[in-house]
Amino acid sequence: MTDSKYFTTTKKGEIFELKAELNSDKKEKKKEAVKKVIASMTVGKDVSALFPDVVNCMQTDNLELKKLVYLYLMNYAKSQPDMAIMAVNTFVKDCEDPNPLIRALAVRTMGCIRVDKITEYLCEPLRKCLKDEDPYVRKTAAVCVAKLHDINAQLVEDQGFLDTLKDLISDSNPMVVANAVAALSEIAESHPSSNLLDLNPQSINKLLTALNECTEWGQIFILDCLANYTPKDDREAQSICERVTPRLSHANSAVVLSAVKVLMKFMEMLSKDLDYYGTLLKKLAPPLVTLLSAEPELQYVALRNINLIVQKRPEILKHEMKVFFVKYNDPIYVKLEKLDIMIRLASQANIAQVLAELKEYATEVDVDFVRKAVRAIGRCAIKVEQSAERCVSTLLDLIQTKVNYVVQEAIVVIKDIFRKYPNKYESVIATLCENLDSLDEPEARAAMIWIVGEYAERIDNADELLESFLEGFHDESTQVQLQLLTAIVKLFLKKPTETQELVQQVLSLATQDSDNPDLRDRGYIYWRLLSTDPVAAKEVVLAEKPLISEETDLIEPTLLDELICYIGTLASVYHKPPSAFVEGGRGVVHKTLPPRTASNESTESPETAPAGAPPGEQPDVIPAQGDLLGDLLNLDLGPPVSGPPLATSSVQMGAVDLLGGGLDSLIGGTNFVAPPTAAVPANLGAPIGSGLSDLFDLTSGVGTLSGSYVAPKAVWLPAMKAKGLEISGTFTRQVGSISMDLQLTNKALQVMTDFAIQFNRNSFGLAPAAPLQVHAPLSPNQTVEISLPLSTVGSVMKMEPLNNLQVAVKNNIDVFYFSTLYPLHILFVEDGKMDRQMFLATWKDIPNENEAQFQIRDCPLNAEAVSSKLQSSNIFTVARRNVEGQDMLYQSLKLTNGIWVLAELRIQPGNPSCTDLELSLKCRAPEVSQHVYQAYETILKN
Repeated sequence: MTDSKYFTTTKKGEIFELKAELNSDKKEKKKEAVKKVIASMTVGKDVSALFPDVVNCMQTDNLELKKLVYLYLMNYAKSQPDMAIMAVNTFVKDCEDPNPLIRALAVRTMGCIRVDKITEYLCEPLRKCLKDEDPYVRKTAAVCVAKLHDINAQLVEDQGFLDTLKDLISDSNPMVVANAVAALSEIAESHPSSNLLDLNPQSINKLLTALNECTEWGQIFILDCLANYTPKDDREAQSICERVTPRLSHANSAVVLSAVKVLMKFMEMLSKDLDYYGTLLKKLAPPLVTLLSAEPELQYVALRNINLIVQKRPEILKHEMKVFFVKYNDPIYVKLEKLDIMIRLASQANIAQVLAELKEYATEVDVDFVRKAVRAIGRCAIKVEQSAERCVSTLLDLIQTKVNYVVQEAIVVIKDIFRKYPNKYESVIATLCENLDSLDEPEARAAMIWIVGEYAERIDNADELLESFLEGFHDESTQVQLQLLTAIVKLFLKKPTETQELVQQVLSLATQDSDNPDLRDRGYIYWRLLSTDPVAAKEVVLAEKPLISEETDLIEPTLLDELICYIGTLASVYHKPPSAFVEGGRGVVHKTLPPRTASNESTESPETAPAGAPPGEQPDVIPAQGDLLGDLLNLDLGPPVSGPPLATSSVQMGAVDLLGGGLDSLIGGTNFVAPPTAAVPANLGAPIGSGLSDLFDLTSGVGTLSGSYVAPKAVWLPAMKAKGLEISGTFTRQVGSISMDLQLTNKALQVMTDFAIQFNRNSFGLAPAAPLQVHAPLSPNQTVEISLPLSTVGSVMKMEPLNNLQVAVKNNIDVFYFSTLYPLHILFVEDGKMDRQMFLATWKDIPNENEAQFQIRDCPLNAEAVSSKLQSSNIFTVARRNVEGQDMLYQSLKLTNGIWVLAELRIQPGNPSCTDLELSLKCRAPEVSQHVYQAYETILKN
């Protein structure tokens, strides 16, 4: 008879009866009673009142009964901690039972009882079980350490269990090794800083030996552990790959993906010229193809991982295109994923095959799939230039079918084809215009409007077409409204005399009748451009557009490298790093692929220097988002300045109505009606006016062009930390003004716009004196140089170190933080020369304890050269004399905040054996002395 009978009884007074049965002398009756108790517990009844009676049943040799009692104990120990202590003696006794199954059962249950009072009693039995002669007990005890660490980490460390766990990695039994690795990995995840899994070639060798003999889940633990190891050179990487490769033929897909992860990671270190590299590529394809014959859910996971692999190394699967052809009975999520991979693998060799397949898909019944197939044809045209013509004719055939959603998707992709191949396929515009009325989706309408605006000069009735869209302007989506506004302005600049009313109408709709701030701002910018400088307007609006890149949906390289390290996990399915979806910091470790090395090079350990940062450069002070820069919404961005700076003739700002009739030159004297001034936001005019006085009043600088020393640019913000934006820079001082010279590089795959910058409060009140102006969107792989003027009138707060500057840079992607150290000599002002009497009085007046002594080593310059070099950086020589064959220079400098620093510099002329200079500094703020000395050293040695 089955155990289901225990779940059917609903008698009253059951607890009382069970109590009596539990205390029965008959073993069978006891067992029946415990089964009934477990059944009641399972269906949610409270049987905690029977705790003492059930615990009494622990003293038995019957393994089945013991398991049931332990199950009950795990469930109720938390709610009855005082009672649970009664069971401790039995645990201790069971841990010494001759039967290894009972010893293992006891240690497993101990790990599951999450009661602080009991844990300290469990240390001794656990210690014995970790050294037990039976491997089954040892492997169970290893997992128990991880559970105990979760309850009380300090206790585990104090008792030395972690060292015992590390010793188990060298155990003779592969299952014990696997469980020890699993336990250490689990503990290391919750404490990323602790170096628990201290892997070295010897321990790696033991893991690889155990790999062949343990269960499939044990193999996964070991492979995941291997993936976190960085081999010391390519030979070791190859040796590990050779021993991991047999796992690719395992029946369990999780083992296969874990092996693929290890191989993908270590392939980074192998030279592409090696024969073994080619062999490995060939070996990786069959297991990935085999995964696609599993059930749909597994196929989907495999496809998401293959998508990453194909982006990193397309050569692995370049000959396997047919496997990704869609089957009629594939679920939609598998179909869409296969389609994506087909496009990634498309090349000149297989494009004919792919296009024939895609054309077939475009006639399917599943709307989502058809849309994606049509888009895929467009993506193939952009990716494989030789196929573009064939793709365009395929798209035209599809447009002729007049199926609404097919037509709309085709128009969207044809727009992209025009962007990739200008002046090549514009003959199809007439066909597109025929389908104008059937477009009802925002993206398709926006694409069609873009085509009409961009090629207005080729379309006779372009104004009528755009006017037809204008009738329902307020009912359109924002995307369409913005596109329509730009298209009509383009049309106006191409055919000014015919479309004046149309542009007037759209500008007034966008600025006066719209609630959307984006639309309003764009309307005002166009209006202002058209009314002040039509030539600039033409250069901005009709500027030549960069060609679009081949594949815009590729994952950014730094993120892709990180995701490759997470193959076979949830991160590889979401295509997001774990930090994006795992709540809290636990278990989230940032991983990257190992650097390429040659056999004779040794890789630097990750601790020694962060990638991309020169040693000894900026301190890694990345402040918390909450406390750094107040509210980032307060960034004072000012309007973006598009196009060239305004011509000098239009500088008398008082005389020009910014939004008024400056268009006569463009349209031959007709009056262009300005919008009512009330509609202009109050702050819109300010930045343009205020910036111009600085722009043209070049005489306000003090003195002549100063040759102050400028340090070479250093990387301040690596692309890996800023989603593809790399910032390098340096500081300069010229003609009395300080600048931050920046170099922005876009290493991401998307365009970057809307840049802004803000500084945290700092020791000398440095702050941007103007908005960060990036005149055009920053395209992928583009670099732009910008000089940002700085003022010293910002908020002041003493920093540690004194010259630390914390910066926030915002763009359309995110806000990024970095910190850098500025050289103090950029703060030395031009009027820092004291007269002699003043120098003498001040030197005596500053207390002696404020004097600091420094040595500048290896500086073989004479007094004239030193004086001249320092003067170019605003350190002025007040007097010079010779004492006992030594040249003494007395110098003064003044910082922007008014602090004076006095210096005595001792030089031994004509003595080649002694090239060290002695520097004494006196200042009322002695904390600046160290930084002034660094400035001296930097200037004199460069």
